[in-house]
Amino acid sequence: METRTYQLADIGERFIALIIDSLILGMVGGMLGAGGGHLFWGGGIMSFILGAGYQWYFLTRQNGQTLGKMVMNLRVVKTDGTPISDAEAVLRYVGYLINSPILMLGWIWALLDANNQGWHDKIANTYVVKVDKSSESVVVSSKAKRKNEDPYFE
Repeated sequence: METRTYQLADIGERFIALIIDSLILGMVGGMLGAGGGHLFWGGGIMSFILGAGYQWYFLTRQNGQTLGKMVMNLRVVKTDGTPISDAEAVLRYVGYLINSPILMLGWIWALLDANNQGWHDKIANTYVVKVDKSSESVVVSSKAKRKNEDPYFE
C-alpha cells in the first residue's frame, strides 16, 4: 500500500484562502439577495444553504479545494489522508459557524494547535495541506509526524 505524506498548510495561507472564499460567497449571496432577508425563508437560511453548498461541492467534487484553496494550492483531507465525505464537508462548514460566536476562539485555536487545526477541522477530523500544483501531488514535510506521530503526515 502506498503511503502519502502531507505538509500542513500554514495559518497565513489558510487565512488568505478563507478571505477569497468569503468574498466569492459574499458576492454571490449579494446577487441572490441572501443578505436582504426576503429570499428563500430569510437571509440566514439562504446564507447557510449557500455556504454549505459551496463547501460541499468544492471539498467533495473538486478534490478537496474551494476556489480560495485552489488559488493558494491547498487541499482539505481527512486526518487519515483520504478525501472527505459529503457529510464531513457540511459538518466542517457547521464548524465554521461555531468558530466565531465565542470571541473567535475557534479560529484562534488554529494558531495554537500543533497541527494548525481550528475547531471546524477538529469537528470534521480534517487537515488543510499544501499541494504541489505542477504534479498535483502533495508536498512532503516533517512537521505533523513530530507533533502527533500520524503515519500519514511526516
